[in-house]
Amino acid sequence: MGKRDVCLAFGMAVLLSVLGCSDPVTLESSEEGTMGLKQSIFGKMADGRDVQLFECTNRNGIVLKLSDYGATVLALELPDRAGQSANVLLGFRSVAGYLNRHPYFGSTVGRFCNRIGGGIFNLDGVSYSLARNDGENHLHGGVVGFDKVMWSAEPLETEKGVGVSFSYLSKDGEEGYPGNLDVSAVYLLTHDNELRIEFSASTDRATPVNLTNHAYWNLAGEGHGTILDHELQIEADGYLAVGPGLIPTGEIIPVEGTPMDFSRPKTIGSRIGELGDMVGYDHCYALRSQDGLLALAARVKDPGSGRVMEVLTTQPGIQLYTGNFLDGSDGAGGYNRYAAFCLETQHYPDAPNKPEFASTILSPGDEFHELTVHRFLVE
Repeated sequence: MGKRDVCLAFGMAVLLSVLGCSDPVTLESSEEGTMGLKQSIFGKMADGRDVQLFECTNRNGIVLKLSDYGATVLALELPDRAGQSANVLLGFRSVAGYLNRHPYFGSTVGRFCNRIGGGIFNLDGVSYSLARNDGENHLHGGVVGFDKVMWSAEPLETEKGVGVSFSYLSKDGEEGYPGNLDVSAVYLLTHDNELRIEFSASTDRATPVNLTNHAYWNLAGEGHGTILDHELQIEADGYLAVGPGLIPTGEIIPVEGTPMDFSRPKTIGSRIGELGDMVGYDHCYALRSQDGLLALAARVKDPGSGRVMEVLTTQPGIQLYTGNFLDGSDGAGGYNRYAAFCLETQHYPDAPNKPEFASTILSPGDEFHELTVHRFLVE
């Protein structure tokens, strides 16, 4: 182990000590030394355009697979405590599954992720109507959101890691939104075993913006049972109360003593049966950190494999979703309920209609910029 590796290991140990965790096992792989980026054809769009597959490998042998369709994370292969690698993300093995309607597996979601009540918002005295693609509400950018468009892609290889920089121009009026929005989504797999997701955007007219990635995680490995025994901690003391259609009421409810309380580690399934009419979690948590600085938001561990994921973000909220609507169908990739969990970092749902929430309106001359880091280790 070189001097730099020793320093990195020491730094991780210090962080885990602060968090009250045991020392990690070093993530290693038999494929070490094959780092770099490979580009190939994943498939074709209906109009004949090629869909690209980018395979990124860091110096520890961790593999990240990305596509320019939907700026999508297709797979992430991580070793367990025994050094055996497995893909920990749900998805499809061919491009056809992504071209059809699906549960946003690994997609970059926008122009506004999560829900906007009634598919309507008012801005500068003008009422804007959006697609109602979730009952009476607008969900994840509409019928043709950012998950269903081709992004421009530029491979990245830096001292920190390897990845892809995606960009897209969302034109004025697309899905009902005002303004031409220039969007950048940079996905970087670092040599420190982090997946860094950095979103930026600028506009020529005021418009709502709320971007996230919709990865479905199973740290035991894709297809390896449910995530109900995963241990989860969320750095939040409250969550957003919701009414019909899961639209926030504007109230933030304390989690203490409720099935929503993950302020200390507990298994996802420990109180999932106490959620009333809901069959699983689909709730936005108000994170303790609200200052826009990168901070720990959640920590998840699969006890069986030893894989651990820590989520850090600059965003004020995180949506916990437990795959409640996965039904085993082809459109759901054959996966069933609780086959994965999502931790979608974001601003609050329905913020354009809730003045009590932090604004999600981006104005000309300003820049939207948010960073989320998924840090991986084994214990």
